[in-house]
Amino acid sequence: VEDTDKEALSVGVSSWQCALSSGWLLGDPRGGKQASSEGIYFSCGFKPTITVMAVTQAGCDLTYCKMRGIVSVLTAFIKERKMGLNDFIQKLVSNPPICQHTEVGSFLKIDENQNEELEGHRMCLTNPRSSLAEETQIKPSDFDYLKIIGKGSFGKVLLARHKENEQYYAVKVLQKKIILKKKEQKHIMAERSVLMKNIKHPFLVGLHFSFQTTDKLYFVLDYVNGGELFYHLQRERVFLEPRARFYAAEIASALGYLHSLHIVYRDLKPENILLDSQGHIVLTDFGLCKEGLDPNATTTTFCGTPEYLAPEVLQKQAYDRTVDWWCLGSVLFEMLYGLPPFYSRNTAEMYNNILHKPLILKPNVSNAGRELLEGLLHKDRTKRLGSGDDFLELKFHSFFSPINWDDLMGKKIMPPFVPSVSGPTDLRHFDPEFTHLPVSTSLCNTDNLHVTSSVREAAGAFPGFSYGPPADLAFQ
Repeated sequence: VEDTDKEALSVGVSSWQCALSSGWLLGDPRGGKQASSEGIYFSCGFKPTITVMAVTQAGCDLTYCKMRGIVSVLTAFIKERKMGLNDFIQKLVSNPPICQHTEVGSFLKIDENQNEELEGHRMCLTNPRSSLAEETQIKPSDFDYLKIIGKGSFGKVLLARHKENEQYYAVKVLQKKIILKKKEQKHIMAERSVLMKNIKHPFLVGLHFSFQTTDKLYFVLDYVNGGELFYHLQRERVFLEPRARFYAAEIASALGYLHSLHIVYRDLKPENILLDSQGHIVLTDFGLCKEGLDPNATTTTFCGTPEYLAPEVLQKQAYDRTVDWWCLGSVLFEMLYGLPPFYSRNTAEMYNNILHKPLILKPNVSNAGRELLEGLLHKDRTKRLGSGDDFLELKFHSFFSPINWDDLMGKKIMPPFVPSVSGPTDLRHFDPEFTHLPVSTSLCNTDNLHVTSSVREAAGAFPGFSYGPPADLAFQ
């Protein structure tokens, strides 16, 4: 650490202590300021202007270097306070007897009707985007669970109908115990975080709510029943080039949006690409996303699906957002040719192909299409299409010249294929292996849960998981 940084940190700590002792930071009435109930100010009890006043009152001659030290200390302080407060509130609202206590109810600003409703349930959802006085409650029993439409390592995805507004949703139900056993909490929380950022993009699945019970996590998502791209590829083997171009454009748009948020998707494959009832792409499953990756930053975690892994990932080298463009190239190749580009039933041989085998492109695809595939599937990530200006390099490629991107984003382009769907309960595009499974009654009944030590551990392992939109947007 440079001497100037040490000086800044020292001054920052001492200034913070001065401010704390004067009562400004915690919103102490004796210091002349009340803690605000709005967002971050409620969490930490101060505003930046107040901090400067406190430091100035303490007689500190502020320089840029000193202020940087103050900001560093206060940022860590804010983060710790926010996490602690959120964890504390989550524990309060998940325990109805405690919520019924007069002082606790006053703190949470829960009215009498909400208290009565809490008596019969083990959990409620706090809305992080509104003040604590405007809590939104939701519980498993608010839904009728109709069919299982998917299954994964940690749980199931069900078609559910909300009892009050009769809207249909895909509810992803995950078992906390399994997640903890496999130490996958980080990926689950990353998925929740990414879902919260996806709400306004037309080709990313939307999150309506997330909530939890003692032993389960629930994601309430857009219900998309046009089937997986994988399902349609299996049936048709290949797509004509205009159809493949349309899907690739919508996928590229979604990936470009994620990259603009410094998110790398890392698991693009036909199974994670859905079609809605109109025929548009919907990207889903964000469990392997990497957040906080700046344009020039890299990461090294080995993850993805074997057929679509980029060479640098296989070699356990540092990689960046261009892994997503490799995956898009693999998916586009599969749409046009019927199989991933380096596919082999023997995984070791397939990995060797990805690393060393030249890309072979048959002439039944246009020159522009082959040129795009060569760019996306370049084994050197620094020379791969998208390595410079990211999505813009794809957007202006000649293969996409027939695409009006504004119309694409506005869903004004007629999809080349519209799935045959009679209504929300039409499950013909889902695998019967899932839809024929019985729906467990335990999904909405948490009252008789046998509380073991592992259940107790799971209950508090996901602080801050619950999410709900502002009250006026709930279930729209």
